[in-house]
Amino acid sequence: MASLADTACASVRSNAGGARAPSGLLSYASLHACTLHGDRRLSLPLLALLLLLHFRILAAAAGSHFSPAVSRLASRLRLSPSMAAVTLLAMGNGAPDAFASAAALRGGGGMPRAGLAAVLSAGAFVSAFVVGAVALIAPPHFAVPPASFSRDVFLYLLAASALFCVYLSAEIFLWQAVALVLFYAFFVGLVFYMDLGAAAPGKPVVGSAELDQMADALPVSVEHQKRQRARLWTVLTKVTRVWDWPVTFVLKLTIPSTLPSEWNKFYICANICLCPLILLYSFSSFIPLDSRIVFLLPHIRFPLWSVVLLVSFCLALSHFHFEKEAPETENIASTLISFIMSVFWISTMAGELLNCLATIGVIMDLPPAILGMTVLAWGNSIGDLVADVALAKNGQPTIAIAGCFAGPMFNMLVGLGTALVMQTARVYPKPFILEFHVGIVVAFVFLLLSLMGTLLVVTWARYRVPRFWGYCLMGLYILFTIVSIAIASSSG
Repeated sequence: MASLADTACASVRSNAGGARAPSGLLSYASLHACTLHGDRRLSLPLLALLLLLHFRILAAAAGSHFSPAVSRLASRLRLSPSMAAVTLLAMGNGAPDAFASAAALRGGGGMPRAGLAAVLSAGAFVSAFVVGAVALIAPPHFAVPPASFSRDVFLYLLAASALFCVYLSAEIFLWQAVALVLFYAFFVGLVFYMDLGAAAPGKPVVGSAELDQMADALPVSVEHQKRQRARLWTVLTKVTRVWDWPVTFVLKLTIPSTLPSEWNKFYICANICLCPLILLYSFSSFIPLDSRIVFLLPHIRFPLWSVVLLVSFCLALSHFHFEKEAPETENIASTLISFIMSVFWISTMAGELLNCLATIGVIMDLPPAILGMTVLAWGNSIGDLVADVALAKNGQPTIAIAGCFAGPMFNMLVGLGTALVMQTARVYPKPFILEFHVGIVVAFVFLLLSLMGTLLVVTWARYRVPRFWGYCLMGLYILFTIVSIAIASSSG
C-alpha cells in the first residue's frame, strides 16, 4: 500500500512540474497523494473544509468589498441604476462564475467541459430557481418594467441560442468568440440608449442611494434573520463568526476601505505594503517574481519582489508617521484600488475553488461534467440566490429580477467569451474544438426553456410575475438537476 502511495505521489509531483499543471496557491493533488498518503478518509474532509473556506473568502470579497466599491464607483461615474445593474453590478454577481469558468476553460483534461457546463448550469439555476424564489417571496403578481424586462430576457435568450448553435457545430472560430464579448457591449449600449430616452429633463441620473441599498440589502437581511434564529442557530452563528474573523482580517489587510468612517491607520499601512506585492504576484506569469534587477547598488541584482516590498514598506512607514487623521471625504483612488484588489481575490479564490473541486472529482472518480453542473454552479450562484431573495424581501423585486438576467448574461458573454477569445487566438486561424456532451445539450435546452417560458408567461400576465410560475420554474430546475446528474453519472 505504501508503494502505491509513493508511486501516486511521485506521479503527482512529476505532473506538477509540467506545463499543464494548474497554477494556484496550493497543490491539492499533492496534499492528497503525498501529505495524506492517498487516504480518502483524511483527504475528503480536509478538501471539503478548504472548499468551504474558498467559498467564504470569495463571498466575503464579493459582498463586503467588491459590491460597495462597485456601488460607489457607479455613484462617482453618475450611472443610472439600470446602467449600473448591467455593468458594475452584473460584474459583481457574475465575476465569480466568470473567473471560475475561464479558469476551467484554460485547464486540461475534462475541465473545459466542466467550465462550459458550469456557465450553463449557473444560468439555468439563476434564471429558473432564483427567479422562481423571487416570484414566491415577493408580493403576489408584482409588476416588472415592460421595456427593460423584455430587452433583458430576449437578448439573453438570443445570446444563449447563438452559443447553442456554435456548440452544435463542435468548433468555434476567433470571430465568433469576439462576437460574444461584443454582443454584451451592444447590450450595455442599448441599455444606455434606452436610459437616455427614458430620463426626464432635470431628473438626476445618479442612483447612489438605491445602489447602496442594493449592496447592503443582503447583510441587513441576513443580520435581521440571525436575530430571529433559535438557540441552535445562535451557536452556529458564533462558530461562523470565529471562522469569519481570519477571513475578514486577511481581506482588510489587502483591500482598502472606501469610506472615511472605516479608516484605520494599521490597515491602511498594511494595504500600502501588501497591495503592490499582491498585484506583482498576479502578473507573475508575465513578470517572474524572482526577476533580477539593479536597485540602488550597482552591479548587484535584487529579486523584483524584494525591491517592490522594500519600496512599499518604506511608503507604509512614511504614511504611518505623517498621516494622523482620517480623510474628510471619500478617496476615489482607494475605491479604485479596492475594486482591483477585490477582483484579484475573486479571481484567485475562483481558481483555487476549481482546482480543489477537480481534485475532489479525481478522488471520488466523478465525471467532470457532474462537477460543473452541480457543485461549481451552485457554489458560485448561491450568492445570486441570497442577494436577489434579500432584495425581494426588502421590497425591490423588480431589481432582483433584473439581476437574475444581467449577471448570468455577463458570465456567459464576457466571462466565457473572453476565455474563448484567448483559446481561439491561441489556435488561430484554426477553430477551437468544443467537446460534445449530451449533458451540455440538456443544459442548453433547459436554459432556453426557462427563458422562453418566463418571457411568454410574464408577457401574457401583462408584465406581472405570477406566483404559480415561480413553482413551475423551481420544479423545472429540479428536473434539470436530476436529468443532468443521471446523464453525467451514466456517460462519464
